[in-house]
Amino acid sequence: MDVVFIRSRKAIMSDRITVNGLQVASVLYDFINNEALPGTGVEADAFWSGAASVIADLAPRNRELLAVRDDLQTKIDAWHRDHQAPTSPRALRISTPTSPS
Repeated sequence: MDVVFIRSRKAIMSDRITVNGLQVASVLYDFINNEALPGTGVEADAFWSGAASVIADLAPRNRELLAVRDDLQTKIDAWHRDHQAPTSPRALRISTPTSPS
């Protein structure tokens, strides 16, 4: 298992580790290897290899679903724009009846 440490250019991003082709936050990598896996019988190499395989298998479907979500959001935004619907969180708040004291 090759592990490469990458320091992000943005201060808000965490350090990253490249493991089995995945870019993983170092805190997640450390948690999985040092806290989640011990005692499970799953070796770190097997876990990261399996994770990379699952992610590679599901990534195309995930991209398709994100495109559907973007299309739906565009349609929702257009409906609100066309119907002059309120968009502020306060205007969208649903009032609930108060119960008698």
